[in-house]
Amino acid sequence: MGKLTRHNWRSKLHELIYEADTPSGKIFDLVLMFTIIASIILVMLESVKAIDERFHQLLNISEWIITILFSLEYIARIVSVRQPIKYILSFYGIIDFLATIPKYLSLIFAGTHALVALRALRLLRIFRILKLARYLGASNNLVKALKASRAKISVFLFAVIIVAIILGTIMYLVEGEKNGFTNIPKSVYWCIVTLTTVGFGDIAPQTPLGQFIAALVMILGYGIIAVPTGIVSAEYTTQVKQPEQPRNPDKIHTNTQSCANCLTEGHQDRAEYCHICGYKLHHD
Repeated sequence: MGKLTRHNWRSKLHELIYEADTPSGKIFDLVLMFTIIASIILVMLESVKAIDERFHQLLNISEWIITILFSLEYIARIVSVRQPIKYILSFYGIIDFLATIPKYLSLIFAGTHALVALRALRLLRIFRILKLARYLGASNNLVKALKASRAKISVFLFAVIIVAIILGTIMYLVEGEKNGFTNIPKSVYWCIVTLTTVGFGDIAPQTPLGQFIAALVMILGYGIIAVPTGIVSAEYTTQVKQPEQPRNPDKIHTNTQSCANCLTEGHQDRAEYCHICGYKLHHD
């Protein structure tokens, strides 16, 4: 009886922590997200010297509370699975560990407190909570478009590099060292900065001819930026217009059901057993 009760307790804890489809799982994940965001805000506020000097004690206590909550959650995730080592070495397991340990390290090693910003990595769990993974399939067309246009873009970038070298060399000859164009590499750097419309302003042409050339480079920059976008857009349109593969009418949608044995996700809605290890998914 005790073993059965313990088994049900672990199953309920696993369902609460690892599944985002159940009402309790959604609440847990949303609370976790707000806690993560709050912890990141605390770290940001602590980096502001004026705020830290005034509210240092409050910020420190708040961070410790959040760290302890993260620690309890990390332990709960380990306890609720049959093979803890798989979670510990998994992608999310490593992220959870990296997001929890920095605060403890700050007690031992000076200067490591800033590592608590690693908590932002835990925001990756939003893909599970909001089920953004389903939209990743739509990005396949974009990936295919980028791959299909990589040859054209490569030739275009090569041409841009040549233009930057030529124009940079011309600016070196026109402006000279007295106006900041001390060498050709630095002049090419100026040309690239101007072509990309960044414009740091650390180097600027002083002669009328140099300013005229700079104006042409700026105008050219706007055209250069539009070319890769047009290439990818054209390929993307081609990918979208391609006929889709026929869908299987018998296909069952997947959910966030996680196997307590091997941590596999993406099971079918009516699945009773894990499709990888065969472990029973639901325990009454």
